[in-house]
Amino acid sequence: MSGQIPVKPGANDIAASARAATKGTGIPPVHLWNPPFSGNMDLQILRDGRWIHEGGEIRRPELVKLFASILRKDGDAYFLVTPVEKVGIMVEDAPFVAVDVDQDGEGEGQVLTFTTNVGDSVVAGSEAPIRVEFGAEDEPAPYVIVRRNLEARLDRKTFYRMVDFATQRVIEGQDWFGVWSSGTFFKLMPSEDLETLE
Repeated sequence: MSGQIPVKPGANDIAASARAATKGTGIPPVHLWNPPFSGNMDLQILRDGRWIHEGGEIRRPELVKLFASILRKDGDAYFLVTPVEKVGIMVEDAPFVAVDVDQDGEGEGQVLTFTTNVGDSVVAGSEAPIRVEFGAEDEPAPYVIVRRNLEARLDRKTFYRMVDFATQRVIEGQDWFGVWSSGTFFKLMPSEDLETLE
C-alpha cells in the first residue's frame, strides 16, 4: 500500500540480523557496511555499562555482547549496524566500561591490557590511546579506545590500579604524571595535581 510507514526494527530483528552477519566470527566489519538508516531504537547504554531497552535492563550477557559487536559511532552519534539496517541508540557516556587492567613489563617497556564489561581485551598504545578528563569537582574520568572510535570508561578500581603503574616524566618543561604502554607515554595529569587522587 502506497504511503505506508515502515516499521522500525526491534531488538529481536536487530539481534537476528546481527547473528546472521557475524556467524560467530567475533567483531564484524561494521565500518564497511552502509545500510539505510532505519530510525531510532529505545535502547540506552548507561554510564555504568548497563544496556536498557524500553525501560528494562537487558540481562542476557550474550545479547549485550552481540549488540556490542555491531556498535558503531559516526560523529557523536551511536548506531547498531548490520548489512541491512542502521538504528540509532543513546549512550550516556562511553559505550563500554573497562573493569580490569593487567600490567606486563615496566618502565618504557610496560604494556597495559584492559578488559571491558563485554569481554573485549585491548592493549593500550598509539592505536588505543588513554585519555583523562576532569569534571567540575576534579573527579578524573579516564577512557581508553577499545576499537575504532569506541571508548571504554575505566571504572574506579581499574583507574586506581592503573595509577599504581604510573610514573612521572618531564615533557616540554612540564612535569607530568602518566603511564607507559606499548612504547607510548599517556599523560594523566600534571604532577602538581596529584593530590586530587588522594
